[in-house]
Amino acid sequence: MDETAGQVDEARSPRLPPRWFVRTAWVVHRAMYRVTGGRRGLWRPRPDRWGTLVLRTTGRRTGQEREAIVAYMEDGPNLVTLAMNGWAAPEPAWWLNLQAHPEATVVLKDGPRAVRARAAAGAERERLWSEYRKLGKDLDGFATRRPTETAVVVLEPRG
Repeated sequence: MDETAGQVDEARSPRLPPRWFVRTAWVVHRAMYRVTGGRRGLWRPRPDRWGTLVLRTTGRRTGQEREAIVAYMEDGPNLVTLAMNGWAAPEPAWWLNLQAHPEATVVLKDGPRAVRARAAAGAERERLWSEYRKLGKDLDGFATRRPTETAVVVLEPRG
C-alpha cells in the first residue's frame, strides 16, 4: 500500500513499541534536554541520520508558548520534519499549532532560529518524503499506521 492512500495495511506495518513507551521516551528526552541546560538532547543531522531540534510554537487555543523536540533533516536553508506523532493517528499538537500560527522558533545545537512553517505539497513533498525515506527504517510501512497522509513540514528561515 502507498503512504498517500491513508489506509492501514497491518501486514506491511512494522511493529511499534507500546504507546506508553513512546510517550515515556519523549518525556525522558525532554527532561534530559532541560536538566543539562540544553547541552544534551539535540544533535545535527548527518548524511545517514536525522537531527533533533526544539520547536517552539504558539498554542492555537491558549496563545502560550509550547515546546516539542522533533527530528529534522536539512534541505538547503530549510529544515524539514514529519508531523507523525509517533505514528499515532492524531495530528501532533505542534503541527496543529503551526497551522494556526505558522511563525515559530527552533533551537538547534548551534542556537535559535526564527522560522515560518508550511506543508510541502506535490513534487516537493514527494522529493522530501523520498529523502526522509533514506534516513528511516521502513518509513512507508510506519506511515500506513496513520489514517491520513503524514504532513511533510518545511520550516523556512524568516527575517
